[in-house]
Amino acid sequence: MRRIGVMGGTGLLRLEAVPGAGEAGWSTVRADNVHVETAYGEVDLRCITLRRSSVETELVFLQRHHGEDGTTVPPHQINHRANIRAFVDAGVDVVLAVCSVGTLTERMPPGRVGVATDAIDLTGRSTTFYDDDAVFTSMAQAFHEGFAERAVSVLRSAQNLGNDENLRVTYWLTQGPQFETPAEIDAIERLGGEVVGMTMPREAKLAAEVGMPYLALCIAANWAAGRSPKGRNSPLDHEEVSAEAHRRLGPVWAVVLDLLEAEPAVL
Repeated sequence: MRRIGVMGGTGLLRLEAVPGAGEAGWSTVRADNVHVETAYGEVDLRCITLRRSSVETELVFLQRHHGEDGTTVPPHQINHRANIRAFVDAGVDVVLAVCSVGTLTERMPPGRVGVATDAIDLTGRSTTFYDDDAVFTSMAQAFHEGFAERAVSVLRSAQNLGNDENLRVTYWLTQGPQFETPAEIDAIERLGGEVVGMTMPREAKLAAEVGMPYLALCIAANWAAGRSPKGRNSPLDHEEVSAEAHRRLGPVWAVVLDLLEAEPAVL
């Protein structure tokens, strides 16, 4: 059975069903909440098995910020090692990460969904499964090019954008939980950052270490600090950012449906 891991973020809080799956001929066989223990900590998964004809695919959903008991986890306290290990133990074939980001570039205005195909992390915080061994993992292909190309095509169609629209972005990881300052955003842009967030590249590093294909969708939920049309010192509000990201899930579901349609050999 194919298994697609879905990492939910600020915008995608839960996974009960996939909009459009029924119209595409998929039916839900079962849905289970699974509490798993890994060597790095405990993780809650939501597992949904879908069937069409003789083909079954399982969506394995993990929420990086919100627990089943209603607790929340701030970005700097997320147990990324336990999360990725839980996907490995569940036999996931590919991870689709959904991220809410602040945007620095006009080609990714708030409301648009793009694909991270590279990342910058100079936070100084290590994230690895190899604390005791000298293992050096290449990050040159941390973001799966085949899945990224498929996602870009789907996102262009879902957002009524032309084929020349560039939806590939470089994600800058900031420490959090505070939002960035306007001066930090200025510096990030000069160094090549196009969107900013507090989580995703750490997941990508760990996925690369275990050889798991990884795809990251970036929902531009807000202008980054200092870029708001309301003024350079306009404050950012987490609740507004979360609500905007949640409203923009349509293109994300289109990518999930496309992964369901992918040939088994692709996954």
